Amino acid sequence: MRTLIIKLLGVVLIMGAGIPAFSQYKFFNPEGSFAIEVSLENTDMKRLPIYRNSITSLSVVGDHIVGGTSAGDGLSPFVFVASLEKRELVEFLDVSDVIKDQQSIRSGFVKDKQGQLFAGTIAQSADNTGGHIVKVIINTKGKIKLEDLGIPVAGEGVYAITSDAAVNKIYGMTYPSGYFFSYDIKSKKTKVFKDLSPSKKVTHSLEDQFSITPGDYLSRALVTDNKGLVYGSLPYGKLFFFNPANETLTEMEEELPEVWGRRSLGQIHSWLKTKEGKIFGANRADGQLFELNTTTKKIKNLGKPIMMPKLAGLAEGSDGKIYGISGGAPGYAHLFSYNESEGFKDYGNPQFDMVAPGIEQGIEWRGYQLETIAASEDGNYIVVGEGESLSHLMVFPVK
Repeated sequence: MRTLIIKLLGVVLIMGAGIPAFSQYKFFNPEGSFAIEVSLENTDMKRLPIYRNSITSLSVVGDHIVGGTSAGDGLSPFVFVASLEKRELVEFLDVSDVIKDQQSIRSGFVKDKQGQLFAGTIAQSADNTGGHIVKVIINTKGKIKLEDLGIPVAGEGVYAITSDAAVNKIYGMTYPSGYFFSYDIKSKKTKVFKDLSPSKKVTHSLEDQFSITPGDYLSRALVTDNKGLVYGSLPYGKLFFFNPANETLTEMEEELPEVWGRRSLGQIHSWLKTKEGKIFGANRADGQLFELNTTTKKIKNLGKPIMMPKLAGLAEGSDGKIYGISGGAPGYAHLFSYNESEGFKDYGNPQFDMVAPGIEQGIEWRGYQLETIAASEDGNYIVVGEGESLSHLMVFPVK
């Protein structure tokens, strides 16, 4: 269902399922912004079907916006390509055409030495054999090919990944056990490290006390620094790093920033390595942004963009600012920016013009549940993916 926005006597009247009739929220609508229609039910147009299009992985390669989705129970996800220049969905591929019984691509995309994309999948259930690593090949016309590289850990999904392109290695976190693994792209060999995986005592305690699942306490993202060390989080707000030189996992003394009393729910939600090599991260429990000094292993807490938990994604613009997604259900996600001189700027909800077949006059599409964010390779555009039952892309220029 498309949302209809009518401006009446200076008040925004919103017609749409589950949306308040009169909105007092702050909206972000910069010049040059636009939305791309990716999903639509009951249509013969090239669109993703309902309940299979939550955009949980996102990357931009040249003109191509590459997305990976998560689907509902019993449904399979997609890989899709949209064009920045054409402002339209170009192509999509049902993952089940290549790998059966998969439900989600939420790992994010990483690159090898040649700039080729890789991602990880999570299977439909524990009864399946496990999640796969896939190579995503996009040709100049946006056609998609998936190469199945196999299951890194039997019975486990691929929850989060990062890469060290210099040595053609992928590093990952599995779901639901939280095993750390390395994958050699050339040899296609996997090594699994269980040293710091949560014990049954820890997981049972978290699940019983807080009614949460592994998705609420496993590291939702990993990052590789310029020295090849890989960072992630452990339960109870702890951080770790993996040293590939001696293949060891080390629990760090420094812990995630927290709002007092919520340490048990601490969890990495997103990471960003800037072009300068600086590492920024975010605590999902409290929505705090921080900078990690990879030499001293110390954290500088930069604060909260808004008064809500969650900080789902970070991207670097060509203006040197960090752009991110903060907040989310049961409230609405906001876009924000941060730099050292200006601090945080909360942009509120994005409201961008969408033009597509059947809506040639354009409508103002408003994003409420934003799931992932990426920057174009030159940093001149920030692309945001929604996490709805019918999700779309929202794009704005960096000025």
